Amino acid sequence: MQIDWANFTPWSAAAGGVAIGLAAGLMILLLGRIAGISGIVAGLLQPVKGDAAWRLAFVLGLVASAALLRLLGAAQTPVFDIGYGATILAGLLVGFGARLGGGCTSGHGVCGLSRLSPRSLAATAAFMTSGALTVFILRHIMG
Repeated sequence: MQIDWANFTPWSAAAGGVAIGLAAGLMILLLGRIAGISGIVAGLLQPVKGDAAWRLAFVLGLVASAALLRLLGAAQTPVFDIGYGATILAGLLVGFGARLGGGCTSGHGVCGLSRLSPRSLAATAAFMTSGALTVFILRHIMG
């Protein structure tokens, strides 16, 4: 196996990890809320009075920050090797799995693990194992 050095970006990955950790920490400290994207979006789809503003600001911040990075030339255009249909299907399956598992990678993987939650450890292990197996099957067995 060869390493694709063009896509090896440890500094930007580390900076992104620090930014995510800082944002998640600030959210729990300042708002008392977990930065779990699936739960935040689910709360927008079934709003409770007085609870939608921070959720909307969070989601808009995700979209606006990505757009800003793209405008500044700091973000690459994603390449969809499998096509848009399969990408949309994959996204829907991930959303279904997050709902079924009671949370997503940001809620369990970032926030739950930092709080030493056994439930989050089990969920994150399941996410990572499923992802690794899926990539292995799709890339190495199915070609």
